[in-house]
Amino acid sequence: MRSYFSQAEFDVRLEWGERGVGLLAPISDIVIIVDVLSFTTCVEIATSRKAIVYPYRGELEFAEELARSLDAELAEKKRDAKYSLSPKAMTKIPMGIKLVLPSPNGSTLSLAAGDTPTLAGCFRNARVAAEAAKTYGQRIAVISAGERWPDGTLRPSFEDLIGAGAIINHLDGKFSPEAQAAKSAFLAAEENLKKLMLQCGSGKELIERGFKQDVLLAADLNASECVPILENGAYKAE
Repeated sequence: MRSYFSQAEFDVRLEWGERGVGLLAPISDIVIIVDVLSFTTCVEIATSRKAIVYPYRGELEFAEELARSLDAELAEKKRDAKYSLSPKAMTKIPMGIKLVLPSPNGSTLSLAAGDTPTLAGCFRNARVAAEAAKTYGQRIAVISAGERWPDGTLRPSFEDLIGAGAIINHLDGKFSPEAQAAKSAFLAAEENLKKLMLQCGSGKELIERGFKQDVLLAADLNASECVPILENGAYKAE
């Protein structure tokens, strides 16, 4: 891919999806994955309770094998299951548990970052995630996960653009236009963040399915001091 997409002349970069990770991770000191509804929010809440979270992408049967090999619990696709991609469910997770967490977005992006240090960022830990990232170097890649259309293609989402902007708001250095746009979008939304989260497409979808509390938990700006870092295939509190 041509170098003019790399944002390499800037310290703080913003891109979307798996291709964005593949482009920016090799030329960055650290990557921050943002999948607000709900992977990175779930990871933040779980690791704040000393859980060890193994992101997983692939077939469910192999996820079950991985969980057994790790003596870990496996999160289910159903959001109302005991363990799932539900932030509310993660608030009740036992302290110190090991959890395999399948996700077509957040897990996929986390594992695509390769050897580049990788953090899980969201509204809840925006400030502390940014502060932690700065200790790794100036070249910081913030990756918005987005959602999926029914055909599997990337759907850029309000929550992941604004979530990225919330983190970028606490970073320093020279911002790419993409990163600056995300920051500006967050600052415009900050005052009415919870209201806008409930009104955006992803928020309305979750409310209709009965998971309004997940949206409200995800929108709790700077409520946490936990910074999950991916080490040896698992997220742990830094």
